[in-house]
Amino acid sequence: MKGLYFQKSSTNEEITFVFQERENLPVIEDNYVRLQVKACALSQINTKLLTEMKMEKDFFPVGREIAGIVLDVGSKVSFFQPDDEVVGILPLDSEDPGLCEVVRVHEHYLVHKPEKVTWTEAAGTIRDGVRAYTALHYLSHLSPGKSVLIMDGASALGMIAIQLAHHRGAKVISTAGSLEDKQCLERLRPSIARVIDISSGKAHVAESCLEETGGLGVDIVLDAGVRLYSKDDEPAVKLQLLPHKHDIITLLGVGGHWVTTEENLQLDPPDSHCLFLKGATVAFLNDEVWNLSNVQQGKYLCILKDVMEKLSAGVFRPQLDEPIPLYEAKVSMEVVQKNPGRKKQVVQF
Repeated sequence: MKGLYFQKSSTNEEITFVFQERENLPVIEDNYVRLQVKACALSQINTKLLTEMKMEKDFFPVGREIAGIVLDVGSKVSFFQPDDEVVGILPLDSEDPGLCEVVRVHEHYLVHKPEKVTWTEAAGTIRDGVRAYTALHYLSHLSPGKSVLIMDGASALGMIAIQLAHHRGAKVISTAGSLEDKQCLERLRPSIARVIDISSGKAHVAESCLEETGGLGVDIVLDAGVRLYSKDDEPAVKLQLLPHKHDIITLLGVGGHWVTTEENLQLDPPDSHCLFLKGATVAFLNDEVWNLSNVQQGKYLCILKDVMEKLSAGVFRPQLDEPIPLYEAKVSMEVVQKNPGRKKQVVQF
């Protein structure tokens, strides 16, 4: 039985993906279940976080968003039994790769998969659903009537976040980095209040948002990265149509919430003072926080269940690529690690 792993280079800058033969899994422990994997979604691996968490090993397992059938359970497992259909996200310190036919996982990382939901839909939606919930529900307290700016709305996360915001009765504004993305967002129903085309680099996101909100500014911003410096001082990779941090601060309304994916965000005293005058907050979107805190396990399971319920009800309509077989996972992961596409890649077993 083979599984996909990755190996870091000595500089930690490059990683190599390799299939390795795995021995038969040992007898499962008390609170663990053994799972036959039916689908596993592909996501970028945050090697920097693994290093910061002191997770050092020769080979790291690949693939964490899984859906499958329970084969057998440990003596203290209370939520599942053999033949149950489940979905979940393997923890950061999992010894087993999701890109393998059979895995072991603690029952607290799994929830039941609704019957109407396919394997690929479940695996392909679970992580972005958790990220959208964390950003809009826990970090910014989304409620009906709020105005929300979701940057890069045609991305896998952006699309789920837009659908969640619409479901909660919010007014949604989004940005598009290409004509194809713009057309995709304009086709959404319910419709987006305004799609800001930033592909030419000429559109002013702050001006457009202030115009759309009558000068009040938006209540919630979920960014997809920001520029911290002027264009002359910014690395080329940062110039991919990202707004400047000053633009985000300008378009925030009074009491607004800025949820950022920029882990190295730097705010100067004038930036902080402007946020202070608006009574605004900044929160960092790190969906791994649920994995790092056992105290929050109950909330985490509630999020997983709600994501699946909304997927089953048609609230979430994920953008998925055509499923791929396991033997193509190595090449596909190399592509995803360098540049995730618009649609989520899922391996189907």
